[in-house]
Amino acid sequence: MCATCGCGDNGAVITLAGDDHHDDHSHRDHHHDHDHDHDHDHDHDHDHDHDHDHDHDHDHDHQHLPATETISLEQKVLAKNDELAEANRKWLAQRNILAFNVTSSPGAGKTTLLERTIRELATKRPVSVIEGDQETLLDAERIRATGCRVVQVNTGAGCHLDAEMTHRALETLQPEPNSLVFIENVGNLVCPALFDLGEQTKVVVISVTEGTDKPLKYPHMFAAAGLIIINKTDLLPYVNFDLDVCASYARSINPNVQIIAASATTGDGIGAWYDWIDARASELPR
Repeated sequence: MCATCGCGDNGAVITLAGDDHHDDHSHRDHHHDHDHDHDHDHDHDHDHDHDHDHDHDHDHDHQHLPATETISLEQKVLAKNDELAEANRKWLAQRNILAFNVTSSPGAGKTTLLERTIRELATKRPVSVIEGDQETLLDAERIRATGCRVVQVNTGAGCHLDAEMTHRALETLQPEPNSLVFIENVGNLVCPALFDLGEQTKVVVISVTEGTDKPLKYPHMFAAAGLIIINKTDLLPYVNFDLDVCASYARSINPNVQIIAASATTGDGIGAWYDWIDARASELPR
C-alpha cells in the first residue's frame, strides 16, 4: 500500500496500444514490510510476593508513534521515487525529448486536449503519449486513433503514476529522439502533485465546470504546476465561473505560473498552448 496516499499496490499493467504486448509488474516501491519483532519478554515470573526491585510503571522506551512512522515511510517512498525520476529525466535529456506530466480532475478534458494537440503539432515534431488510468484502454485507443504511438498504464487501485511506472512505459514506448512526450496522469489533483515522473514540468488542466476556487482546494497541485490550462471556455456562458478570480487564486499559490484559457473543443486559445510548448522546446540543449 502506498504510504503517501493509501492507494493499492497490486501492480500496474503497461500495454502498448494496438499490440498484444503486456508488461505486468509489481508496484515495488510501495511494498513496505513492517516486521516489527517486538521481543518484549513478558516472562516476569511473578511469584506474587512482589519483592521486586523494579517499578512496574511500564515506562517502556519503545513507545509507538504512528504519525512519526508514517512521515518517515512517506519520506522514503518519495526519496526513492525522486531518484528514479531523476534517472528518467536524464534518459529523456540524452535523447533531447521534451516530456510534460499532464494532470487534472477526471473529466477536465485532458484527453480531448491531447487529441487536438497531436493532430495539430504532429507535422512539426514526433509526438507520443503515456496514458495513465486505473482501468481500460479507452483513452489510449482515442489517442491511437490520431496516429500517435501510445502506451497505456493501468494502475489498478493506484491513484497516480510514479517514476517506476513511467520508466517502464518509456522503455516500452521508445519515443524518438527530438520528440514530444505527453504523460497523461490518472485523473486526480492530490497525489500526482507529490510524484515527480522525470518530466520537464507539470501541466494542470482544469475546466470551467469545476468551480472558480479549484486552486484553493488543491494548492499542492497548483503550486507544482508550470502551466495551468483553464479548459472548456466555450461553456462560460452556461456556468458560474470567473476566469480572473480563478487566475488570482492560482497566482496566490504560485505567483509565476503561466495560465492559458482555452477550449480544446472549439480551438479558442489553443494557439497560446502551442506557443508555450515551442518555448519549452527552445530551452532544450542543442
